Parts: sequence; C-alpha cells; structure tokens
Amino acid sequence: MTDQNIDDLIMISALQHYAFCPRQCALIHVEQTWEESGRTVEGRILHEKVHEEGSEMRAGVRVGRGVSLRSLRLGLIGKADVVEFHRREDGTWRPFPVEYKRGKPKPDHCDKIQLCAQALCLEEMLHTDIPAGALFYGQTRRRLDVVFDNNLRRETEEAARQVRELLNSGKTPKPVYAKRCDNCSLIADCLPKAIQKRRSVKNYLQRMMTGES
Repeated sequence: MTDQNIDDLIMISALQHYAFCPRQCALIHVEQTWEESGRTVEGRILHEKVHEEGSEMRAGVRVGRGVSLRSLRLGLIGKADVVEFHRREDGTWRPFPVEYKRGKPKPDHCDKIQLCAQALCLEEMLHTDIPAGALFYGQTRRRLDVVFDNNLRRETEEAARQVRELLNSGKTPKPVYAKRCDNCSLIADCLPKAIQKRRSVKNYLQRMMTGES
C-alpha cells in the first residue's frame, strides 16, 4: 500500500464502525450523522475520564493516556485511550495499547480491529513489535487480552482498505436489519426495518408484474 497523504488519513474509529456495520460507518463518516444516546454518552464520559487522568508510572510500567497515533502506510489517525509501556529485560520499553469500552465483549471482531489498528500505528511510529494489547469493558469491569496474530492483522488492514473505498465512493450501503441494530444510536436515522420492508414490498410487486413466483 502506498503511503497516504496526511490530509487523507482516516479515523481509526471508522474501522470499528465499519466492522460493526458498513452502513453505520457511512452514516457517521460520509453523511456526518451522529445521535447521542445513553450508551454513547456513557462511552464518551468513560473516554474523557481516562484521558484526563494523565500519565503515571507504576510497578515498572509507564502509562500514557490519550496518546496520538498515526500510520501513513495504512492511512490512519486517531488516539489510544491508554498505552502502557512495559520494561523489557534489555531495558527497552514494549508498548501495550488498552482501549476502553462502555459495554461488554462483542461476538464480532470490531473492537479487536480498532485495538489492532492502534498497535499497527504504534509499531510504525516507534519501530517496534507489539504482540498484544487489551480491551477494558466498563460493564464487566474486566480486561480482555487480545493477541495481534497474523489473522487479526490481515483483517485490520483489509478493514482499512474497505473503509477507504467506502469513503471514496461517497455512497451509503442499504440497511440490513440485525439484532445489533437495536443497540445502535443511529437506528432512528438508519431505519433498517422500515427501509428493508419497503424494499421487500417493491421486489414483491416487481415479481408479480413480471410473472415470477
């Protein structure tokens, strides 16, 4: 992949949005649509609290908060909630990104992709290897360790490519209703059930007119 111009960098969070739902990603990053809900407010407050706590040193671990990230290779920009720097035996420091989430672990990889993207940015910026990081979920109050294996790295880089294609197209995908839609703050703007129902009726009428069963 050719290095991207700094003005064309994509927010790392867009990868999480895309992995969760391509239409959600387009609504936010193409149509600039955003709606606050109780969940998004709680999430924003959680992130702000983490960033405000400042840097610290504890038990041989340096903790940086609100760390700015960038990858010209992948064309990404954003911030890590927390980056822990663990001292290696040779005296150097290994970064360990930690992303804070309001809820609980999801069945898909959308949060892991966001975290892996942060690690890929740090690897490029610091010229080091980062084998793992963690997701902290506010609802369970537990950290979930994430290994950045080759499969997750490929999935993350592919997500970056797909998000760039989506943004360059300027087109918003059609809605496909799923259970996860009920927890999306954009459901009132997306209208997945209503639009999908109208599309189904239209297709039915077209089949009737053409004599298809």
